[in-house]
Amino acid sequence: MIMSQTNFQTVRVNLAARSYDVEIGAENLSHLRATLNAFPNVQHVVILTDANVAPLYAENIAEHLAAQDLAVDRMIIKPGEESKSIASAEYLWENLLKIGTDRQSVILAIGGGVVGDLAGFIAATYARGIRFFQLPTTLLAQVDSSVGGKVGVNLSGGKNMVGAFYQPLGVLIDTKTLDTLDESQYLAGLGEVVKYGVSLDAELFELLENNIDRITQRDHILLTKIVARCCRIKANIVEKDEFEMLGLRAKLNYGHTFAHAYETLSGYGTLLHGLAVAIGLVDAARLARKLNRVDNSFVERQIAINEQLGLPIQYDNIRAEEILDLMTHDKKSVRGSLRFILPTKLGQCELVTEISPEVVKEALCFVSP
Repeated sequence: MIMSQTNFQTVRVNLAARSYDVEIGAENLSHLRATLNAFPNVQHVVILTDANVAPLYAENIAEHLAAQDLAVDRMIIKPGEESKSIASAEYLWENLLKIGTDRQSVILAIGGGVVGDLAGFIAATYARGIRFFQLPTTLLAQVDSSVGGKVGVNLSGGKNMVGAFYQPLGVLIDTKTLDTLDESQYLAGLGEVVKYGVSLDAELFELLENNIDRITQRDHILLTKIVARCCRIKANIVEKDEFEMLGLRAKLNYGHTFAHAYETLSGYGTLLHGLAVAIGLVDAARLARKLNRVDNSFVERQIAINEQLGLPIQYDNIRAEEILDLMTHDKKSVRGSLRFILPTKLGQCELVTEISPEVVKEALCFVSP
């Protein structure tokens, strides 16, 4: 259910005792203290953020919470995917111990997907689990990684290979934070938004097609609507398949098998996740076409919306054999068998297994052998 009040919307993620709200709007950071007040025994907040976000939001939030009789500590990491590592986790665990973090503490993640994923992993593992709250400041984190409870860190050989399913206390999304994003980070979020539309919500895809100018201009009224819709789509699936046991949640990974390979081979941080996803969407559309699951117009619409929004459609300088090798070791593969989430029509997708590596190679959006 989505509840709306003026330009604010609330998406409820219904998971029994693990249920929580995603509050979405513009200039609603002032709601944070009241939101935290709703949870029992919150006496200590540990803000986890990165060096880019700290001066923009984290410092003011820390001062605001401290002025209202909350003990506040801050932990600041380096920006970028390299911070999502076991080494960073160990550093943060030790710091939590030093500052006396306990079950009256809440880790407050302020930042993008790296901060949120790392904060959730730390919360899930420190003292066998403490509470955490998400305050995502990038579009990608707002529409995707902050909702659903997937948390974790990377290994050198694969993205998100160590982690857990661990739900936050709640999520507060202020779309005004998107004003401070550079263009590449904003586009990275749009890659995930397009994913939702093309794979799970044809009406959302058409909304994007019909509002290119408003989207590129970061219209907050439209963005609140788009973010809420993406969060509701994800919540619907997470509610039915929280731990990815039924195959339903795998639909959220549309385009990601290609994307994770691009990210790994280009070097973490070289290619932003959402931009890798945008390329993966084109690859997935081309693969679906080669398997006669969709027609040429489907592929053309996918390429067109990427180009209109300024999203990439290919990534060069990576060998096809390298990508195929990584795909066989992806955590979504089964005993090395290649499987993909692929569309049957706009807004509808399903799992397809045992696809020939040669067909996959032909679908890749570059020509390196």
